[in-house]
Amino acid sequence: MPTRLSPIFANQKASEPVKKTVLFVCVHNAGRSQMAAGYLQALAGDRVTVLSAGTEPKDEINPSAVAAMAEEGIDIANNSPKVLTTEAVKESDYVITMGCGDTCPIYPGKTYLDWTLDDPAGHGIDGVRPIRDEIRTKVKDLITEIDARG
Repeated sequence: MPTRLSPIFANQKASEPVKKTVLFVCVHNAGRSQMAAGYLQALAGDRVTVLSAGTEPKDEINPSAVAAMAEEGIDIANNSPKVLTTEAVKESDYVITMGCGDTCPIYPGKTYLDWTLDDPAGHGIDGVRPIRDEIRTKVKDLITEIDARG
């Protein structure tokens, strides 16, 4: 009897790895998580699905984060903060928290990482650049881990 593929994987070739979903979570979803999502999308492209959310989202993205990412050629200006939902966590393979790990729901089978990063809120672009650079390094390491796991 032939093996049937789940409809989710019906268009995927056997040699292709399953596309991973990464959720970045911070308190306001206006700085750290938005910058991380921007980097992951820019550096990994369509190899991953990128989500971001906040436990207490602000009304807009931090202008200093937008400016710092623009210096890297990454446009996050049109993004908007989103509230963290259990659905977003459930559909993610990786959940990366940044200062709010204890408020993020835990589900089995997910990879949870907590990145200790300064909050860019209230900082000008000079204060945001080092945070941005640390995020870039962490995102590159995350891509290496995702690729290694296939």
